[in-house]
Amino acid sequence: MQKKTVALTGSSGTMGWAGFKELYAKKDEFNIVLLNRDSKKNRENFADYINDPAIRFVWGDLTNYEDVLDMVTGADYVLHVGGMVSPAADYYPLKTQKTNITAAQNIVKAIKAQPNPDEVKVVYIGTVAETGDRNPPIHWARTGDPIKISVYDHYAISKVRAEAVFAESGLKYWVSLRQSGILYPEILKNLEPIMYHVPINGVLEWATVEDSGRLLANVCGDDIPEEFWRNFYNIGSGEEYRITNFEFEDLLLGTLGLGSPKKLFEPHWFTTRNFHGQWYYDGDKLEDYCHFRANIPIKQYFKDMMNKVESFYKLAFLAKPFASILKNTWMKSNAKVKNYGTLWWAKKNVPERMSAYYGSLEKFNKLPRKWDNFKVIIPSKKTTSEDVIILDHGYDETKPFDTLTIEDLKKAAEFRGGECLATEIFDMYTPIKWKSARGNEFEMSPNLVLKGGHWCHEELPWPWDYDTEAKINPFFAQVWYPLHDKNENNYFGPEIFDGFREKVTK
Repeated sequence: MQKKTVALTGSSGTMGWAGFKELYAKKDEFNIVLLNRDSKKNRENFADYINDPAIRFVWGDLTNYEDVLDMVTGADYVLHVGGMVSPAADYYPLKTQKTNITAAQNIVKAIKAQPNPDEVKVVYIGTVAETGDRNPPIHWARTGDPIKISVYDHYAISKVRAEAVFAESGLKYWVSLRQSGILYPEILKNLEPIMYHVPINGVLEWATVEDSGRLLANVCGDDIPEEFWRNFYNIGSGEEYRITNFEFEDLLLGTLGLGSPKKLFEPHWFTTRNFHGQWYYDGDKLEDYCHFRANIPIKQYFKDMMNKVESFYKLAFLAKPFASILKNTWMKSNAKVKNYGTLWWAKKNVPERMSAYYGSLEKFNKLPRKWDNFKVIIPSKKTTSEDVIILDHGYDETKPFDTLTIEDLKKAAEFRGGECLATEIFDMYTPIKWKSARGNEFEMSPNLVLKGGHWCHEELPWPWDYDTEAKINPFFAQVWYPLHDKNENNYFGPEIFDGFREKVTK
């Protein structure tokens, strides 16, 4: 049997490395092409594989078309995992936009330059951040729900726009897999200011790094049917990995032997909204196609992670008797870090931050300071539970997708506050004309609108005027009003738009 050639970006990162190891374990089935930056660190990390004939290395840059073309040439599959991610993406938002969008454009262009573009399959790794915060009661999500990028999340903007590059490319085989938070051993070390940007009652359906790696290899299998492609899926490790952020902190600190979050934090250090996270009502769809989950109980998984970190972290339990000291020194200091700490925002009354993450300084000041006065909410994790709220996508989803009519599209557009201006449908993947509630005309495929949840890219998220959008767009209102008051007037000043962090960190 002839070996397939699989090109992989981002193999020096967390998910990409796990994917590379899974592909390498099947090197009798795959020839592997890796595109990585030519750095001393990357050369050292891949030193054991440099002379392996099953691997071809392309040392280059995703924003350089010639490097991407070199990687893509001869590939049967292109697994696009690479790009700028947090924390670099948080510090350099404008560079993140350029890098991640250009990389997508280069890959599409390179595939189209092949003699057999209709045979090349490309897998794009998107992100849960595309749909922003989905705290209870709207914590159950599906692909096709509204794109709602959290304020300040320039990384998510780049991922949404890059996703659209693939969806509107005209390629015969593409798929977008939206990655959730990844569990991997080094996450035990991440005690930084961003930990407080997460609402304590928020939710996330995590994906283990091993499951994510298996997914990348399995999506290249011969058993993936035609119907799988040109679609969007959510990546998660299943029901066992649906946890609240409080449960995550409890597992994390418990694994380190440091005790309960209630002994190390105060509840108001955490934001109340504007992060991202959801539980997947449709998460099993991807598992049904790719069979990538190991289904290890989550408590056991956290214990296993502990065995893979440095001895320093394994001895963290020795600090347990000094929990109160840790709380008032190290833990609290993280919440006070200039520009990024939640307590620093409150002390300085940074209006943009307080508006985005709490509603206002007044609302922050009313938050409980003691856990006895704070209600920890842990919803049911069953898709059959009574608290499951499924959003309306504005069209009859019981109909086969390719049988939708112009009338169906007009109804969906009206639910988004706009209009479908097309008079005929070529197919669900060819862009047609739409008009938004703000009067802007744009072209987008029915697939990207209905299955991807996208709408006019010139309006969302810029300028994060979500209060107005919710008033004129009933589809979007479903994910805004449950978490925001209808009379709110959110304030987002110039800091949001001028590359603030790039300037501060130069």
